[in-house]
Amino acid sequence: METNYKKIGESIVSVIGKDNILSLTHCATRLRLEVKDRDVIDDNAIEAIDHVKGVFYNAGQYQIILGTGVVNKVYAELVNNDHKIEEKVTSLEEIKREGNPIKRAIRTLADIFISIIPGIVATGLFLGIKGVILNEHVLGFFGTSSDQIPETFLVLVSVLTDTVFAFLPALICWSAFKKFGGTPIIGFVIGLMLVSPMLPNAYAVADLNSGVEPLIAFGFIPIVGYQGSVLTALVLGILGAKLEKVLRKKMPDSLDLMFTPFVVILVMVLAGLLVLGPLLHFVESGLVYVVEFLIKIPFGLGGLVIGFLYPLSVMTGMHHLFIVVETALLASSGFNPVITVCAMYGFANAAVCFAISKKTKKKKIKVIGLSAGVTQLLGVSEPGLFGITLRYGTKPLTVMLACSAVGGALLSILGIQANSYGLAVILSPLMYMYDPYQLMTYIIVGILTFIVAFILTYLFAVPEELMIEDEVELAN
Repeated sequence: METNYKKIGESIVSVIGKDNILSLTHCATRLRLEVKDRDVIDDNAIEAIDHVKGVFYNAGQYQIILGTGVVNKVYAELVNNDHKIEEKVTSLEEIKREGNPIKRAIRTLADIFISIIPGIVATGLFLGIKGVILNEHVLGFFGTSSDQIPETFLVLVSVLTDTVFAFLPALICWSAFKKFGGTPIIGFVIGLMLVSPMLPNAYAVADLNSGVEPLIAFGFIPIVGYQGSVLTALVLGILGAKLEKVLRKKMPDSLDLMFTPFVVILVMVLAGLLVLGPLLHFVESGLVYVVEFLIKIPFGLGGLVIGFLYPLSVMTGMHHLFIVVETALLASSGFNPVITVCAMYGFANAAVCFAISKKTKKKKIKVIGLSAGVTQLLGVSEPGLFGITLRYGTKPLTVMLACSAVGGALLSILGIQANSYGLAVILSPLMYMYDPYQLMTYIIVGILTFIVAFILTYLFAVPEELMIEDEVELAN
């Protein structure tokens, strides 16, 4: 039967009250409403509406979980068929500007890096395929070896695997300029200049056996390329965009096209190479060292802590900060152990949803739990997290946190680390294809985490309220 999205929207408004709604927007999975009086809303009545997977109140918003795809259609029906509701539409950008300053800053950073994720994900897959194709055992199976592979083929493979990280500062500068209202191509040019082949290559300078030395300006400032640098490109991109906006307001129209880009590029490149670059590179190296140190703490304690804290950061929206750290790790070492120890959250959360769906006697919760679990396996965690795990008390949450933490600890002990980010749960093994040990170990730990979380939830964490059959069924 075809879903009546208009009826779903009307039912939601009827329960909340049209006059109670101050503003309306939506994200990938949730309808988000700012309301006058949260207390007058009957959560049970909202959750009884078709396709509603759960509700929660956070950051001044009443949020209704509808799921990917459904939320867009319900939102469209609400806005297109009711002018009074249409007048209350706001945007996510407006919502973000009104929130906690720290959260706003983290979301802004996330927005910058989200734009470049597809390139890094693709590069990670290329690296994985390269690891499989050039593996000596695989080559031996086909009766050949790495010495017999044509140089042309190796060069083409290197183009696919190395380009993004070689020009990462250009991508970050471009995205930062775009986010902060500058001209993206100016940011791209600044980023390219940071990795100009005329500068000593950062990777070569870091290699003591290469013989490559940095240039020395004014007798004490080392000048190198910033291949793989994240913070330098990020800060120059933000400052450059702000400088451009100031100059465009003051520059005469006849000079704007020529001299605004000239001044922005000159100031930012000199500042980057002579002042900000050396300072921020030191900070970035320290950050990477600290994160790697935490993950390598004996007995997997670092992985345990990060695996425990990551789901909590998702609840508060602070998980976006991880993207910056992960990008810095990938740029500096080519590997990303952070996403590895965080990834068990997805397996554990999906298992909790499936276990509750399996055991509950309420038909609606069976459907919601199953849907939330599948959605989590595909990488969208809000329906499962807010619609199931958090909704039914501390026991499901405890199971999920414990399994996420222990899974992270095991992966840390075993030395597992991804070569990319952006792929979640069932797609995440693709980030470990570069090495058979990494791939098989990750899959085994992921499956074990899922199984343990499912069993513990099924036996101990399904609340009694879900074991009571619906009244309609009892009446029959």
